[in-house]
Amino acid sequence: MHPMRPRRHGCPLLCLSAALLAGALLAGPAVADGVTPSEARRLRDEVKDMFYHAFDGYMQHAFPLDELRPLSCQGEDSLGGYALTLIDSLDTLALLGDKERFSAGVEWVGKNVRFDINKTVSVFETNIRILGGLLSAHLIASDYATGMRIDSYNDQLLHLAVDLAQRLLPAFDTPTGIPFGSVNLLYGVDDDESKITSTAGGGTLSLEFGVLSRLTNNTVFERVTKNSVRGIWARRSKLNLVGAHINVFTGEWTQKDAGIGTSIDSFYEYLLKAYLLFGDEEYLYVFQEAYKAVMHYLHHDPWYIEVNMNSGATVWPLFNSLQAFWPGLQVLAGDVDPAIRTHAAFFSVWKKYGFTPEGFNLATSTVQNGQRSYPLRPELIESTYWLFKATRDYRYLDVGRDILASLQYGAKCPCGYCHISDVETHKQDDHMESFFLAETASIYISKFAT
Repeated sequence: MHPMRPRRHGCPLLCLSAALLAGALLAGPAVADGVTPSEARRLRDEVKDMFYHAFDGYMQHAFPLDELRPLSCQGEDSLGGYALTLIDSLDTLALLGDKERFSAGVEWVGKNVRFDINKTVSVFETNIRILGGLLSAHLIASDYATGMRIDSYNDQLLHLAVDLAQRLLPAFDTPTGIPFGSVNLLYGVDDDESKITSTAGGGTLSLEFGVLSRLTNNTVFERVTKNSVRGIWARRSKLNLVGAHINVFTGEWTQKDAGIGTSIDSFYEYLLKAYLLFGDEEYLYVFQEAYKAVMHYLHHDPWYIEVNMNSGATVWPLFNSLQAFWPGLQVLAGDVDPAIRTHAAFFSVWKKYGFTPEGFNLATSTVQNGQRSYPLRPELIESTYWLFKATRDYRYLDVGRDILASLQYGAKCPCGYCHISDVETHKQDDHMESFFLAETASIYISKFAT
């Protein structure tokens, strides 16, 4: 994916498109069982059509609200009320070579989006979706090498990114350096804001803030995010494990379950990617130590469980859908063999239901109660792409084809693509988060174009 864009919640379409396009471009008779080069090209075009069905639905029925309700063909403000889905989708338009709509989107955002508003927003979501979207689009619009440079562009998105990041900075004013989970864009941290935040919330900021520091020569953005990572890592257990939730004032863990899924996942991801992007060996050292602990205490080949961070005792034998990013991260770390086995296990859950539920109980081999939904997450597709990239094993094209078929058959709805509220009944829910376009679609296109 684009270095500014975390996997975080996603990349189904983009990774899928990338894998299919790569297969279409490779020479040879059959690129996978039943997938010929011509079919791979057709599937690639199907992914493109999927993006535009959802993007056009948003622009026609929801814009400038944040997100589309794809069943009722209406819009809703879900984050800050500043055209979230458009900002989050700009780099995907560029990756598709759609200069007309990319340029129009950049121009509209530059003229109309403002952050001096009385809105309390998630620091985590605002960072990865809005700040990341602005920075990605800025880099694309200002660089001739992208083929998408806009002659009239004058750093408007960078100015917006600086303004937004400065409005997020008050969240970092804590004794531990770990930020509050939410901040008011006009007034700072609310008096009644919770002092409890997730590990992912405090550890998934370094890419965007680090890039912003380099673009502006203002070190404060990178400094506060590195201090947050240090604050989390300094409070690891003797097993080198971190928990899921922490008090940003006392540094005490309030949820001591260690895992690689919900509330922790992208902490690990950003450690490695911050090293890859910035060459900062402190991030690499922490990642290596944390990775060794995960593989020792959480890995029950091919699955991963949740354990008490202090004792290592099993507390939750559950496959959480957010874990599906892990095989892709392992590929980036050079540990491909366990990634292959784990991906196969994760995909077996998808094949069983047509989607991955938010929780799958490993002890009973059933969907976990209360975790039956599939909100169009991209993690499994992203790992599928990276494994294809690393192994050139064409069975991963089969996986891509199967996942695309599931999305088309089960999730497509009148104006976009719907959340699945129950993976067993395939009942649709009237929501489509921006990451379906920004990550699910975008990662595919960007990765196999590289």
